[in-house]
Amino acid sequence: MTHSMTAFSRSSEEQPWGSLVWELRSVNHRYLDAQIKLPEELRSIENEIRSCLTKRLKRGKVECNLRYKPALGQQIEVRINENGANEVLKACQIISKKLHQPSEMNVMEVLKWPGVVEAPQADLKPITEAAVKLFDIVLQDLCEARQSEGQRLQLMIEKRCTAMQQIVTDERKRRPQILQQTRQKLLNRIEELNVNVDKDRFEQELVYITQKMDVDEELDRLDSHFKEVEKTLNRNEPVGRRLDFIMQEFNREANTLGSKSTDIETTQAAIELKVLIEQMREQVQNIE
Repeated sequence: MTHSMTAFSRSSEEQPWGSLVWELRSVNHRYLDAQIKLPEELRSIENEIRSCLTKRLKRGKVECNLRYKPALGQQIEVRINENGANEVLKACQIISKKLHQPSEMNVMEVLKWPGVVEAPQADLKPITEAAVKLFDIVLQDLCEARQSEGQRLQLMIEKRCTAMQQIVTDERKRRPQILQQTRQKLLNRIEELNVNVDKDRFEQELVYITQKMDVDEELDRLDSHFKEVEKTLNRNEPVGRRLDFIMQEFNREANTLGSKSTDIETTQAAIELKVLIEQMREQVQNIE
């Protein structure tokens, strides 16, 4: 099953202790690059989140953002570190005496001083457990979105492969006609020059020219690549890199077809193949 690396998912949860919101955003990348942003009080779950992510995804740059908001109306407990507050007050008094115009101490400034107010030790276990459980849900949503987008990309690639196969079929049918046209052009040229040409020598030259413009191998290899794309798309594993390699092989054959072309129709066919290949290559960049 083909999966895209581009997707977004969001999930939230409300509890008496507050609310959690997970947002996951995934874009294409050569390997798995997980960026996890957590509130400071919930940093303890980072390893568990990262482990869960690497088990489900193999490629893509994935941004995981968790927001935690404590419930309104919860009782605020303020604990004062009296020893720390006393030290701050003493320091303020010493500085104040040294000033020409002693200033009054601001209570709020003292409270803001690090260590004066002790943070209450909240029970974070139910919050961390809920965050991990909610992450599993939002990650499942992301995987489903990646799969859905991957199926869309697969259909687009298959459609372009079908169009390319038709071009290859048409070119194979036209080969006898092209050879006949080449032969006739040579005969016409000889007639214009009004010269006598040895028949055997003429046939030898025609064979040489025919060999130079022979593209049967290129057309056969293109057919082989079509089959490989079909097999690859149905693999139950990440296939993006393999598809990218096949696109390079497609492009090589299309370039050779164009370089061997002796007529405008074949040149146009090679150009159309390269356009379709480039369209597929852009889509392949987003496949896991």
